[in-house]
Amino acid sequence: MINNYIKQLNAPEPEERLGAVRELVRMHETGVLNPPEFLNNVNNHIHTTYSFSPYSPSKAVYLAWASGLATAGIMDHDSVGGAAEFIEAGRIVGLPVTVGFECRCSVANTPFEGKRLNSPDQISVAYMAMHAIPHQMLGAADEFLAPLREKRNARNRKMVEKLNDTLKPYGMALDFYRDVLPLSQSASGGCVTERHILYALAATMTETEMQRYFLLGVFKSGLVQSFYADADEELLHISEFIDLAGKLGAIPAYAYLGDVGVSVTGDKRPQAFEDSFLEELLVYLSANGVRAVTYMPARNNSEQLARVLSLCETNGLFQISGEDINSPLQEFICKKIDTPEYCHLIGSAWALIGHELASSSGLSNGMFSPETIARIPDLDDRVRHYADLGASVKSPRHLSFSERNGL
Repeated sequence: MINNYIKQLNAPEPEERLGAVRELVRMHETGVLNPPEFLNNVNNHIHTTYSFSPYSPSKAVYLAWASGLATAGIMDHDSVGGAAEFIEAGRIVGLPVTVGFECRCSVANTPFEGKRLNSPDQISVAYMAMHAIPHQMLGAADEFLAPLREKRNARNRKMVEKLNDTLKPYGMALDFYRDVLPLSQSASGGCVTERHILYALAATMTETEMQRYFLLGVFKSGLVQSFYADADEELLHISEFIDLAGKLGAIPAYAYLGDVGVSVTGDKRPQAFEDSFLEELLVYLSANGVRAVTYMPARNNSEQLARVLSLCETNGLFQISGEDINSPLQEFICKKIDTPEYCHLIGSAWALIGHELASSSGLSNGMFSPETIARIPDLDDRVRHYADLGASVKSPRHLSFSERNGL
């Protein structure tokens, strides 16, 4: 029975998936399943089937909660299609959540045009994260993103055609509509990505899900460049992204990658990214309305992380963390966060919760609204204020937020 409910977490319809969450929580409450071991850890960058992931929004929330996370955040590419389900699943399990999306942005006509920022496959492009969208603005966000997904699908079809040119000598071919599109939640507001194409290819070669995800990682690091088509029409300019964040009342963040030596996620080849011009980049972003940097402690070395922390503090940039969950080969918990060097990221996650809670009752209540900045000008003071607000909705199983983080 338990396995049936676990399987149902990825059922076709949201209500089926949420029903499975309710039943599994009931089993935990009645002792059929052991209660989660709370670790006070956070993750604000979890992908779901609405971009690419083995986890529906319901399954992502359930596994995040069962892993011991204190908060969780959805971060799908070009999509907020899973946000409502993610919020409801969080309510069912008693896990505070935040909602956002990630997209590629052009840096044309900026000092960084022609440079490789945090995108392995294309220069003059930056991955940007939109964090903690007020709930009343999710419809507006989806309306804005829907045309971008259509344009992205036109490029996806071109990439499948290019890949088929490579596969043709081996008697292999993929069909976008038969092999790729059904892997996605495109019909209900989801996005199709390069990973869907790679997974479809892996499915022609392997039997099990784990084998396919392992092979996908190999393909992502070594095959994508052979069929990648540059994103163009679907790209927002970074200035448009920042303007959109203001209209939505969300928090725009640059997703720091850093130069890659050995890829901890196994899907990136050794490559130089933004480290050689990071100081200039963060000065520019801060001056032009980007409010935060999101980074992944497990991905970078101690020197990279120390530099990012210092530059964020110098430039008044809010620090956010998440571990980019999109594979069953990854763990939801990043143990590095619960250490003295990075435990401030736990407070940041609660501040995101507080921002989303406050701004969902009015955009002027958000952490970076003009009204709030005038009232609480110091960023550290603002983070503490919103962290305390976010912690007010924590589950009774959580440790004291103030005691745990010295606030």
